[in-house]
Amino acid sequence: MTGQNATSQDTQTQESQAVQSDSPERELYLDAAASDAVPASVIEAMTPFLTEGYGNPSSVHASGKTAARALDAARASFATDLGAHAGDVIFTSGGTEADNLAVKGIALAQIRRERETRAAAASASTPARAFTPASASPHSPAHRILISAVEHPAVAQSAQWLHDFFDFEVVRIPVDAQAHIDLNVLSREAQKGATLACIMMANNEVGTIEPVSRAVRICHDAAVPVHVDAVQAAGTIPVDFRGLDADTLTVSGHKFGAPKGLGALLTRSRVAIEPIVSGGGQERGLRSGTPNVAGAIALAVALHEACAGMEERNAPLAASRDALIKAICEAVPGATLTGDPVNRLPGHASFTFPNVNGEALLVDLDARGIEVSSGSACAIGRHEAPGTLLAMGLSETEAKSALRFSFREPLHHTDIRRIAQALRASMTALHAM
Repeated sequence: MTGQNATSQDTQTQESQAVQSDSPERELYLDAAASDAVPASVIEAMTPFLTEGYGNPSSVHASGKTAARALDAARASFATDLGAHAGDVIFTSGGTEADNLAVKGIALAQIRRERETRAAAASASTPARAFTPASASPHSPAHRILISAVEHPAVAQSAQWLHDFFDFEVVRIPVDAQAHIDLNVLSREAQKGATLACIMMANNEVGTIEPVSRAVRICHDAAVPVHVDAVQAAGTIPVDFRGLDADTLTVSGHKFGAPKGLGALLTRSRVAIEPIVSGGGQERGLRSGTPNVAGAIALAVALHEACAGMEERNAPLAASRDALIKAICEAVPGATLTGDPVNRLPGHASFTFPNVNGEALLVDLDARGIEVSSGSACAIGRHEAPGTLLAMGLSETEAKSALRFSFREPLHHTDIRRIAQALRASMTALHAM
């Protein structure tokens, strides 16, 4: 090889190395609480029911019966992994629809019962004075909806809708500085009577796991049914619907590996629900519309895979979460962990940061290849302070500085170091430290 050729090759090598060193690092996706990837196994399981077994499960021909059997199998598998019975499962378009069906449906069913009672009394031969309005009867709950102060907007706004159109009283149960619901206040309000109490299992913004079992017992002792939003919990921590003894429970598939637009409401037959979607009467008459067979299969497979690996995954997941918390607090003096430091989701770390706006910090981190979130992913186009943090007692300025780091697989120590360094660099660039 001539000296000229060797020099030329060395130059090319140096230029190549320079390009590699200047190229951005791979993006780190830390927003799994908003949505997770769909595994190849889930896509493989659902694809035949998009391309071959595409019959309508309500049809009586062979293709329809094949689809119906697949739908039944998906329902049974999904129910088993949530400690439910197959008949408990109502497939929906996601967690938001399921929350709406539970909150509005239970309240509207009560209104229907009261109207039927009044109609029966009016047509009876007994004097009108013998009739007591259902809302005043000791055997009928008051028109009140109890919700924790940190419920997801799908629950909170459904309750507000009942207030706006049917004059239901919405009672917000306060939480402590770590977002735990105040069980003493819940008990006191439940004893006054209510149509429904709503308590999330795990908080989407700060990761706190709520004392749901105790809350259900408190409400049931006062004859108040309970709806549990388990959107952040299902596929991440154990969920036992029947063991919990909840009356309804919401799940959303894209949090644990199913495609977006898939979810379910689990219901007990002991609670009456009025449908909010009218039509052909599918899903026990509670959610009309041609069933999404491929979607139901994807939902069942994704949940089963998430639950099957949960026990061996969660310990290292929580360990990497704790390592991330430590690294961030060391890299950014003044960073404050939000939520319960122990009883929180294993892949969830949330903070407030000093002297900075969370949206600005998020954008700067994104430019550095670190994808995180601020507030709830469902609050599109809003720049308000997260309601959960305000309910926890933080100031508006503190709440607006919040960021959430969420992940479904343990982080490598090099990724943790990179995140901490990027945060420090972003804080410096924004003149926050």
